[in-house]
Amino acid sequence: MTERKETPVMEIKEIRSRKKEFLPLLLMGDEEERMIDRYLERGTLYAAEIGKETAAVCVVTEEEGFAEVKNLAVAQEWRRQGVGRALLEWAGASYRDRYARLRLGTGDVSPALAFYRRCGFREIGRLQEFFTKNYSRPIYEEGRLLRDMIILEKTL
Repeated sequence: MTERKETPVMEIKEIRSRKKEFLPLLLMGDEEERMIDRYLERGTLYAAEIGKETAAVCVVTEEEGFAEVKNLAVAQEWRRQGVGRALLEWAGASYRDRYARLRLGTGDVSPALAFYRRCGFREIGRLQEFFTKNYSRPIYEEGRLLRDMIILEKTL
């Protein structure tokens, strides 16, 4: 069994300009720039800094009745250290006063699906063939083709 490290101390900042500078990190959470462009400017981008490094980003858009995490990306060297979970908890706490729910979507065979469930999200729907219809090339995770997007939600 691997020993769990303590979550590093992070400073989370809202990014108001030059959002595209975070594209290399955002592409870890969403593999196609064209898809990121659909939400990046209308969403609120947050960056989690650990020391002088930007370790994670989160884009939140606000819809009627819920806030939605469109992209959660953590640099490889900071994964499995509580950074993603801490950023989701921070987003939930930040939007709790205005929204009752926090929503997100992920692939149907994605390792992220289990992570989000451990963070308290539950499945509320599925967008059939989302990845095969909306991305210019097939996306594979753990050797399996991503097809459906699983919609998950958590009460704040």
